[in-house]
Amino acid sequence: MIKTDVIKPLAQLLEERAQQYGSKVAYWDSHKEASYADLNRQSKNVAKKLRSKGFASGDKVAIYLPNSVNWVLACFGAVRSGLVAVPISHDAAPGEVSYRITDSGAKMIITSKDRLSVIEGIRSEIDAGIEIVIVDDEEIAACENFSSYLADSTKLGDEQVCTSIDEVAFIVYTSGTTGKAKGVQLTVRSMLWVVAACWIPIAGMSDKDVVLSPLPLFHSYALNFSVLSIVAAGASEFIVERYSSTQVLTLLQTGKFTVLPGVPTMFHYILESAKADAAIKLNGMRLCISAGAILPADLNKGFEEFFDIKLLDGYGITETSTMVTMNSLTGGRTLGSCGLPVIGVAVRIVDPVTGKDLDAGQEGELIVRGPNVMVGYHNKPAETAAALKDGWYRTGDLAKADLNGYLTITGRLKELIIRGGQNIAPGEVEEAVLRHPAVLDCAAVGVEHKHLGEIPVVFIVLREGQSVESEVLIEFTKTQLSSYKVPAAIHVVKEIPRTGSGKVMRFKLKETI
Repeated sequence: MIKTDVIKPLAQLLEERAQQYGSKVAYWDSHKEASYADLNRQSKNVAKKLRSKGFASGDKVAIYLPNSVNWVLACFGAVRSGLVAVPISHDAAPGEVSYRITDSGAKMIITSKDRLSVIEGIRSEIDAGIEIVIVDDEEIAACENFSSYLADSTKLGDEQVCTSIDEVAFIVYTSGTTGKAKGVQLTVRSMLWVVAACWIPIAGMSDKDVVLSPLPLFHSYALNFSVLSIVAAGASEFIVERYSSTQVLTLLQTGKFTVLPGVPTMFHYILESAKADAAIKLNGMRLCISAGAILPADLNKGFEEFFDIKLLDGYGITETSTMVTMNSLTGGRTLGSCGLPVIGVAVRIVDPVTGKDLDAGQEGELIVRGPNVMVGYHNKPAETAAALKDGWYRTGDLAKADLNGYLTITGRLKELIIRGGQNIAPGEVEEAVLRHPAVLDCAAVGVEHKHLGEIPVVFIVLREGQSVESEVLIEFTKTQLSSYKVPAAIHVVKEIPRTGSGKVMRFKLKETI
């Protein structure tokens, strides 16, 4: 059943949780922790300080921080006061930082001292009057200290609480798998709907859970699960600053944690690391959750068999406040499927050209409608109009459903490789290549061909100490793929470029050919 009582203004939710859980730790990282009482009090102080500076409802605050408790406090402080939080990856390139600040119209940047040089380098591109707050306890000219925002002060008036949950509260920039990112406008309602309809009733999130989160908080999946679902469920969470298989495995073996959210590549590397060390056990874990990219059926099965822990996957995108479908802890599951639609969300699979609904088993474009769908793209009315048709969001993802309604994502419309008029899903090629014992990771892309239009080529990362000839690997795929799907060439690379959510940035690989 949907947990509708968590869908409310953020300030109200934080006040209630502070009364319920008080000194219980809500979030902690390698440097600090915040109890539920701290979380409420300090985020309220941040909200009051922001309003005291003259910011108005709807003004934008860029959060340009590493994963941390301070990240959560900055986000909650901005949103509960009616401002809009604009998360920016701490590892973003200067051009990406500049674009997000200027496109969103941010009036403040909350960041760390080690990123001031990046901001200085883009000064000519951003608003000269933008205010800068640093989380470091160090006096730096033209910067305020975040500690002064967190501190209690009798000089500040009463909190100006934002009571609406239908105004834009977050601008989350899309992963940019095809180039320039778009700012997706999300509300408190849309985000908490996913928590109420998915994470609490389906994943079973509760105040008994202790989560280990290595997800990048600037991404919508992490913002929804690793930030909002924790406080909604009354759980506790350790925030990992930067993902490392070694660190995550070490922490999991302490027996402190019950839930691990991740993306398929994380679970792939965790499984491979554990296979190399028989002593590794994931003590106390009840659940792992995968989203952000397609989870291969072989990885799902292999992980669950090796660790004897459920690895649930689902399908979600930024424009739908993350989750659209999810597999369940109970009942039937179809490995390779991303599950059933979450409560309150409607899905259709349609012909991309005619818009006609397709029958079970037929591949088409997945379109979505529900309270989790975005308001629109910031400052992009044409793109918004193209994506939202009669309340339905056109995902651009290809999918098919079985007779029981279980959805399987088969690829992206724009990523389809069309060879001589025949469609090839990159994921199908990748799954075949990954079955070779020498291959650790891979990605398939389409390259132009004079006669066939496009042909598939594959980029691979080899396992340590392994090698394989291109001809041998191509022959290997011939046993698993139709002839027109067999890769025409193999390229060995050090790593596959991915977004923070684990999606392959195929355009970057194409640029290397």
